[in-house]
Amino acid sequence: MAGKVFFSVTMSLDGFMAPEAVPAEDAFSPEKQDDPGVRRWTSKWSELQAWLFPQRWFRENLKLGEGGEEGVDNDIARATYERTGASVMGKRMFDLGEQAWPAEAPFHTPVFVVTHTERDPWERPGGTTFHFVNDGIESALDQAREAAGDRDVRIAGGGETIQEYLDTGLIDEFSVTLAPVLFGTGIRLFDRVDPDRLALNQVRSAASTRVTHLTYTVGKR
Repeated sequence: MAGKVFFSVTMSLDGFMAPEAVPAEDAFSPEKQDDPGVRRWTSKWSELQAWLFPQRWFRENLKLGEGGEEGVDNDIARATYERTGASVMGKRMFDLGEQAWPAEAPFHTPVFVVTHTERDPWERPGGTTFHFVNDGIESALDQAREAAGDRDVRIAGGGETIQEYLDTGLIDEFSVTLAPVLFGTGIRLFDRVDPDRLALNQVRSAASTRVTHLTYTVGKR
């Protein structure tokens, strides 16, 4: 039986899932770290993800050392990783990650990158191989489903890729982690989604002292 197609993101209280964009080549360039735009992007992104950094699972997955927090946040982060048999992402997320991820990229599964760039598969230590798909989001999803087997496919991001899958009706379920951060500007999760086409049903909620986790199934109106 094929698994679900889902996404899981952290979102600010005012609805933004990422700060305003900076060029991928600037975000992690040592020469650009004093640029005010890059500094603000880095600061806001760190605030948004602050709930995740102390978790035991996160530290284990990135080999940051022993220890870390346990509890609902750690359980949800670990469960999201364990259910994922393959991931799909857009080119911009890949470009940022290629600079930021360690040599042993944190996915440990096949990852299918939706792009117009032709490139041979890129195999990394630890079980992650990036495959570059040039014929659209449905092809990328079909390949990810086959690779995932009976596990789930995660649409990893970024925002435009998630919106495209959601608006096309290809998402079964998604989780939003609400963080107590206000961006004021940036990339909104649902900006390009037609609200008349989708029906949401909340199926789970959980909260820690840092964030609130909400899970919805997605249907058609």
